[in-house]
Amino acid sequence: MNILIIGLGSIAKKHLNVLKNLDSDLSAFALRSNKSENNEEGIQSIYSWTEIPKDIDFIIISNPSSMHAETILKSLDFEVPLFVEKPVLHSLNRSGEIIKKVRNKGVITYVACNLRFHPAIQFLKREFSKNVPIEYNSYCGSYLPEWRPNTDYREIYSAKKELGGGVHLDLIHEIDYCNYLLGTPIESFSYCRRKSTLEINSVDVAHYVFEYEKSSAFITLNYYRKDSKRDIECVWEDKTWHIDLLRNLIVNGESEVIYSEPFDIMDTYTSQMRSFIEYIEREEMPENNIEQGIETLKLALNG
Repeated sequence: MNILIIGLGSIAKKHLNVLKNLDSDLSAFALRSNKSENNEEGIQSIYSWTEIPKDIDFIIISNPSSMHAETILKSLDFEVPLFVEKPVLHSLNRSGEIIKKVRNKGVITYVACNLRFHPAIQFLKREFSKNVPIEYNSYCGSYLPEWRPNTDYREIYSAKKELGGGVHLDLIHEIDYCNYLLGTPIESFSYCRRKSTLEINSVDVAHYVFEYEKSSAFITLNYYRKDSKRDIECVWEDKTWHIDLLRNLIVNGESEVIYSEPFDIMDTYTSQMRSFIEYIEREEMPENNIEQGIETLKLALNG
């Protein structure tokens, strides 16, 4: 398998490690912005679009989201599948142009939202197919300065609005898997602001309300919570489930364990990549393609 990576940061290296485990004969190329960047073992660096090999099987786009629009449009000219790290874009400015070109090229695309493959989310997906909750509450909060050890949080893209930073984009997972579980909302509302003392200019708290025919969903995201929390609460007329995504645990009421299994977050990356490759082999468009990713982005930006 031959792949091209555009944007060789920490998330790209996770995808690369997964691919190495899936294919021992993997050949990986990275399009780099300058020759002063450190070479990575097992990756061949290239420095211009003209150097990209002709036999690339697919492209991973994982540079800052502020660069995604231009990168996607250039990558589509190679007419190979695109694996785009979330969020698909940081604004809607060129979304129509991208959708039109994707349709014209007929290229397979996927927006990486690995939490769709979280085993607790998969458990909820099966339950919701039979029994949709009346009330759905999702919360994700953690402390941005602790996200990347030995790195000044004020210098990472998350802290900078102009680079596509902001909790509403970084944690778009919660919006994505809400849509995955409940579908597209009939009506939506949002509140996105900067409230904490973190030295950033991007949004650090976001609240969403999504209305469905049978359910109401409430989502809260923040950058400033020091005791990390990522969970869901589902309320039916006869029961309440508490889902702890960090521990892969589902409890009914106060103590009845509905589901609990050992969990490694890297397994979600493996399942996601394996699914993407299977779509390529079947020549089918994944569910969470660029068009759906843009619909999710609309909710994240506009409510």
